Amino acid sequence: MFIKQLTVFIENRAGRLEEVAQVLKDNDINIQSVSLADTSEYGLLRFILTDYEKAVKVLKDAGFSAKVSNVIAVKLTQKVGQLSDLLAVFSDVDVNVEYMYGLTSDDQSAFIVLKTSDQEKALEALKTAGYELFTN
Repeated sequence: MFIKQLTVFIENRAGRLEEVAQVLKDNDINIQSVSLADTSEYGLLRFILTDYEKAVKVLKDAGFSAKVSNVIAVKLTQKVGQLSDLLAVFSDVDVNVEYMYGLTSDDQSAFIVLKTSDQEKALEALKTAGYELFTN
């Protein structure tokens, strides 16, 4: 099962990140997970949110560029080797991980949010391997 991720493109300057967070706060949208990657000129904010449709609208209304994409969130336990075992599932089916970041659910379970080179193939491999997926 895929979950929705919101990506927001922002200028790399002081205060811009806070502006995005304030828009979400003002519109009662909870951030479940966030990742920030940057270059010298811009940043890519990736969010898992409680209401991505509303978030897209209010962020666009505030002048931000935002898009929604599908990602996979896989549950991992606090045990040595869990990440290695997960990555082996993708290697076995020749799928590359493009990026990943952490997510904690309401019950404090730990998940890894993933974007791969072949999302459908990755999802099928995870199901076959018996991994638990996050749904929102």
